[in-house]
Amino acid sequence: MLKYSTGPTAAGADADAVFHALADPTRRLIVELLSNGPASVSEIAAPLPMSLPAVHQHLRVLEASGVVRSEKTGRVRTCHLEPKMINTLEAWVEARKTLWNRRLDRLESFLASSEEPT
Repeated sequence: MLKYSTGPTAAGADADAVFHALADPTRRLIVELLSNGPASVSEIAAPLPMSLPAVHQHLRVLEASGVVRSEKTGRVRTCHLEPKMINTLEAWVEARKTLWNRRLDRLESFLASSEEPT
């Protein structure tokens, strides 16, 4: 297991929670369903081949990570995507992409400068 010398950053911890939540294909499907707009738990459960309690468990994981929030009005619980957490994940991925692009650009420059003329 990796150990951080200075500890993970708050943004890194948020990204960890989001990655954990999105590691399951059912939860990713739920996020896709919610990308079309808010939906009740029953609407989310309708296309899924599982019981309503199983859908509730997946929604709890998504809520705990901050990817989804829900509100209850009467007997209906409506779920919404929480863009802040998706943006946190996007920023984490973009930072890694930028880092590796810089590294690869330096490697390309190094290789180009070290080529022997033929």
